[in-house]
Amino acid sequence: MMDTISTLWELDTLERAKDYLAGNPDTPLRLQDFIDNQFAHSETEQGIESFNPSSGGVLVHVPRSTPPDVDRAVDAASRAFPSWSQTSRTERSNILLQIAAILSENKELFAVWESIDQGKTLARARVEVDRAISNFRYFATYILHDEGAVRFADGQGSSTLTYEHRSAVGVFALISPWNMPLYLLTWKIAPCLAFGCTGVAKPSEVTSITAFLLGEVFKRAGLPPGVMNIVFGDGPGAGSALVKSPRVRGVSFTGSTSTGIRIRQDTASDIGKHLSLELGGKNPTLVFDDVALAQAVPLAARAAFENSGQICLCGSRIYVHQAIYAQFLAAFVEYVRTHYVCGETVGPVVSLQHYAKVRSYLLQAQEEKATFHIGEVPTDHPQHGFWITPTVLSGVGVDSRIMREEIFGPVVTVAPFETEEEAIALANDNPSGLASVLLTNDLSRMRRVGERIDAGLVWVNCWLVRELGTAFGGMKASGVGREGGVHSRDVFTNVRTIHI
Repeated sequence: MMDTISTLWELDTLERAKDYLAGNPDTPLRLQDFIDNQFAHSETEQGIESFNPSSGGVLVHVPRSTPPDVDRAVDAASRAFPSWSQTSRTERSNILLQIAAILSENKELFAVWESIDQGKTLARARVEVDRAISNFRYFATYILHDEGAVRFADGQGSSTLTYEHRSAVGVFALISPWNMPLYLLTWKIAPCLAFGCTGVAKPSEVTSITAFLLGEVFKRAGLPPGVMNIVFGDGPGAGSALVKSPRVRGVSFTGSTSTGIRIRQDTASDIGKHLSLELGGKNPTLVFDDVALAQAVPLAARAAFENSGQICLCGSRIYVHQAIYAQFLAAFVEYVRTHYVCGETVGPVVSLQHYAKVRSYLLQAQEEKATFHIGEVPTDHPQHGFWITPTVLSGVGVDSRIMREEIFGPVVTVAPFETEEEAIALANDNPSGLASVLLTNDLSRMRRVGERIDAGLVWVNCWLVRELGTAFGGMKASGVGREGGVHSRDVFTNVRTIHI
């Protein structure tokens, strides 16, 4: 059998990768689980076919890991936990920095395969690989400067020293989605390792290649066997077995709200299991009439269509003050038509299933007589990849599924508002509360409106800016828990208060 990891590692430019795929159209790459620092065959020969979003052809054969496969990975992580959790912060920091260095040396390799596997542009993939590297570097240094609370209390004739002691929780299930595969997976792996936990990571079966490559990075960086394991497969199989394992003491999950609900149900009886669930969003962008169109239009477009709208933080509901609504809409449509072109600045959506989902919303928009300013209902049977033209809609009712549900594709609605209060009400009129964008030059309004939007993240005159120490997560149906800096520490550690 072909040594897939060695083959992939040599395909570190887009030209080499495409030449290889063109020369081997009937031989999909075959991935393997990474358990105990070894690439291992699954207990079953059954697999999952993952397709190339740009062409529609089979790209990868992904293992359909079984509960016994998951148990082997959890067992490896459990055996590694006692020693890894007792390593010094300096040692853990050095290994994380070594992982970051190897990723940095091979970032074009990771960008190329992230682009091919997910369908994103190479430029977008490069940004996400850089962010993955930053995840490891940030937590590598964070743990060297961590601070805790120390207090003195008087009582019973003496003074008592009280301090907080933190220890690693144990084995974690780290489950990431398909839209930003490497970046979001490393956002979980880096703090898990930094705070002394061990883990079993399960990437999406739709986008598994860079997670497979990451296993080789762990080996080269000298990460001890069993500390971080990677199993492939689907949610009902591998994901469910991983979450339900009694030896898994925490779950960090990013994905759909429906899956997040299922995880809470599956872990309800295991009351001490740590849960951090970052779920879907249907995010508003509010455009006030004091902002210049030259500023507002490009930012709103980027927030809507970056990565073909397949980012949970995308602003897919745009609300514009009535005074500039017509001018904004005309300028916005022309900007999208010029700057967001399929095959150039916009990639395909990730899979045939997702293509069908996005198409169903566009069919509904057509049935509801919404106005298509740009875009159209795509064909029912795509022949050469999963391409959907960026679409701008208006005239969509506030109760429409198009306005209420996360489409997660290159589709945006534009609607007017008249007052500040109405803008806030429209922004908050949704079950989700992950992120929002506020475009205004009024400093008082930035606080007045920004502090009332039901969203875990509010960007004012910017979008997708992240400082890794700040809280990341949503309100309402967009999840529970926060990650980032001290918030990640809370996820991956237990705290005990000691009185002396």
